[in-house]
Amino acid sequence: MFRKILIANRGEIAVRIIRAAREMGIATVAVYSECDRAALHVRKADEAYLLGPSPSQESYLNMDKMIATARTSHAEAIHPGYGFLSENPEFARRCARAGVGFIGPSATAMEQVGGKIAARQTALRASIPVVPGTQGSIQSLDEALKVAADVGFPVMIKAAAGGGGKGMRRVEGSEQLPSALRDAQSEAAAAFGDSAVYLEKLIVEPRHIEFQILADGQGNTIHLGERECSIQRRHQKVIEECPSPMMTSGLRETMGAAAIRIAEACGYENAGTVEFLVDAEREFYFLEMNTRLQVEHPVTELVTGIDLVKEQLRIAAGEKLSLRQEEVQWRGAALECRIYAEDPANNFFPSPGKISLLRTPSGPGVRDDSGIYEGWTVPVFYDPLLSKLVSWGKDRSEAIARMQRALGEYQVAGIKTNLSFFRAILSHDQFQKGELNTGFIDKHYAPESSIPYADLRDVATVAAALYASLEGAPAESGGAAESAWKQAGRIGALNRRQD
Repeated sequence: MFRKILIANRGEIAVRIIRAAREMGIATVAVYSECDRAALHVRKADEAYLLGPSPSQESYLNMDKMIATARTSHAEAIHPGYGFLSENPEFARRCARAGVGFIGPSATAMEQVGGKIAARQTALRASIPVVPGTQGSIQSLDEALKVAADVGFPVMIKAAAGGGGKGMRRVEGSEQLPSALRDAQSEAAAAFGDSAVYLEKLIVEPRHIEFQILADGQGNTIHLGERECSIQRRHQKVIEECPSPMMTSGLRETMGAAAIRIAEACGYENAGTVEFLVDAEREFYFLEMNTRLQVEHPVTELVTGIDLVKEQLRIAAGEKLSLRQEEVQWRGAALECRIYAEDPANNFFPSPGKISLLRTPSGPGVRDDSGIYEGWTVPVFYDPLLSKLVSWGKDRSEAIARMQRALGEYQVAGIKTNLSFFRAILSHDQFQKGELNTGFIDKHYAPESSIPYADLRDVATVAAALYASLEGAPAESGGAAESAWKQAGRIGALNRRQD
């Protein structure tokens, strides 16, 4: 096993990896940019090294500095987390040349399934159904028009490199195709440095289901079941859960076997995720493969009891998988909400700034993977993810109830967050019934009508308590005066302030 690893990332995922490594007796090296000097992951690690200026191109995306820091710190391997360099085959290749381990798949495996077009071709070789469309990138408008006519509108144009909704356009008819193709290529080039796009049939209101796989270097590959990722905003996941409320044991076995086949087809090692679209008839289609740890991995951990980061470290160190497929068990249900510094009432505009107050939830079945603390300033340079709030229950209803309770306990001041957005979604009748698809938010979420009340009620409660405390007057609750001990306590507090 490794004695020391470097974590080529920041925020909550860096903290998550540090904790797993510490439990295994592995020393950790953090890296940081100038604006992250006081970040939580820097405080938690055993060592920390400055990479450079705040822009990610000069810090977290700088391969030379990252590998040089690994050598300087005598780290034996690099864990990339997710984002940044995690799915960059060139970085994996350069780590290998430098004699530094890469905690992830090989560069060759990444190239076979990391790019969306290459992944589609690998899936076809593995006899896994894919969404009908182009086999490679679109070479001309005539080709796009022909394929679209063959598969039938509506269609979706997607960037070949990257995700997150960038370089993606829905096209309802042939007259929209020329401008949509041009716009998608332009956006893809700006976002990923690659203008290549492809076209596929649009599966209307599908469910987005992904399977977690683990593969070691000794020919063993298993799946840990599915995650439901259908609650998305602008093609980005915001709520994930395990298991999916639509899953059956037979479908899980079939889809899990397909996920294993595509991993084995490219000689995959380490943790990975195979993503599918599932239509109303429960027919599934391969979408893509993520060659890294997923943001939503905690829901799988809570339901299976398997620490995915520890498994990654063991696999990268050459060890065999710690369990066989028949030993994987699923208990209860888990949900994850991605807590962002953004304003739901202002089109989810980012809200960087100083966190003046932070109260995080706890209690039975609640986990908060966080990269923040009270007094820290959320920078403007990176994705504004603050934490991942996760709940577990003996069944889906209890997991939802615990998440609702946890969201009510979560308090952040000084910046805007999307906490009220999740309160609105989880209280929706169709969400509670498990009637989900990727169009759920667009169809059911109305920010102007669903955000204010709960937050204003909390503000009013705090204001009333502060007023009663400062004035020494008894607050009222339901028309009855508060107990004498509460009044005495507030009066005592006021006297102490006056002294």
